[in-house]
Amino acid sequence: MGSKKKKAVRVIFLLAAGIFILYGMTRGETAIVLNKAVNLCLECIGLG
Repeated sequence: MGSKKKKAVRVIFLLAAGIFILYGMTRGETAIVLNKAVNLCLECIGLG
Protein backbone atom coordinates (compact mmCIF):
# COMPACT_ATOMS: atom_id res chain seq x y z
CA MET A 1 0.00 0.00 0.00
CA GLY A 2 1.42 3.35 -1.00
CA SER A 3 2.01 6.27 1.30
CA LYS A 4 -0.77 8.32 -0.29
CA LYS A 5 -3.26 5.46 0.07
CA LYS A 6 -2.40 5.00 3.75
CA LYS A 7 -2.85 8.70 4.40
CA ALA A 8 -6.18 8.74 2.57
CA VAL A 9 -7.45 5.74 4.54
CA ARG A 10 -6.41 7.38 7.81
CA VAL A 11 -8.19 10.60 6.90
CA ILE A 12 -11.35 8.73 5.91
CA PHE A 13 -11.39 6.80 9.19
CA LEU A 14 -10.70 9.98 11.18
CA LEU A 15 -13.59 11.76 9.48
CA ALA A 16 -15.90 8.77 10.04
CA ALA A 17 -14.94 8.67 13.73
CA GLY A 18 -15.64 12.39 14.06
CA ILE A 19 -19.02 12.01 12.40
CA PHE A 20 -19.99 9.15 14.71
CA ILE A 21 -18.85 11.12 17.77
CA LEU A 22 -20.92 14.13 16.73
CA TYR A 23 -23.91 11.89 16.01
CA GLY A 24 -23.68 10.35 19.47
CA MET A 25 -23.40 13.77 21.08
CA THR A 26 -26.53 15.01 19.33
CA ARG A 27 -28.44 11.95 20.60
CA GLY A 28 -27.37 12.61 24.19
CA GLU A 29 -25.21 9.51 24.43
CA THR A 30 -22.52 11.32 26.43
CA ALA A 31 -24.68 11.31 29.56
CA ILE A 32 -25.41 7.60 29.13
CA VAL A 33 -21.73 6.74 28.70
CA LEU A 34 -20.77 8.83 31.75
CA ASN A 35 -23.48 7.16 33.83
CA LYS A 36 -22.25 3.70 32.81
CA ALA A 37 -18.64 4.64 33.62
CA VAL A 38 -19.62 5.86 37.08
CA ASN A 39 -21.60 2.70 37.76
CA LEU A 40 -18.68 0.56 36.62
CA CYS A 41 -16.29 2.29 38.99
CA LEU A 42 -18.68 2.24 41.93
CA GLU A 43 -20.05 -1.29 41.58
CA CYS A 44 -17.51 -3.48 39.82
CA ILE A 45 -14.18 -2.04 40.86
CA GLY A 46 -15.34 -0.93 44.30
CA LEU A 47 -14.12 2.64 44.41
CA GLY A 48 -17.16 3.80 46.37
